[in-house]
Amino acid sequence: MLMGIAKGVERKPGLEKIYIGGRESEVSLTSDDPVLHWLQFIRDEAHRFAITAHRKKRGKNTLQSKLDIIPGVGRKRKMDLLTHFGGLQELKKASVEEIAKVKGVSRILAKHIFDILHE
Repeated sequence: MLMGIAKGVERKPGLEKIYIGGRESEVSLTSDDPVLHWLQFIRDEAHRFAITAHRKKRGKNTLQSKLDIIPGVGRKRKMDLLTHFGGLQELKKASVEEIAKVKGVSRILAKHIFDILHE
């Protein structure tokens, strides 16, 4: 069985319409009906889950942008760089010499990191 819940045109709570596959008209439930509250809860949880997953994925993609395409910068070295500088914005402000001070980062790699971050 397929079912849907839609907020009304004004998107106000309590004006939702319930649709069930195979029926031509919506199901009417009063605003104090426990079934309506249960359906609203399920809808709200599904929405919360989707938003949380989207934000988490977007956040990971933001952190992974330029550092992940640099050969020689793996997960650990990336975390070392971000921890040392306090974030990507501060790393972008750093000179080649400052980047090379991070443990495990040679001057050649530091120059490469600097160049990629300033493309």
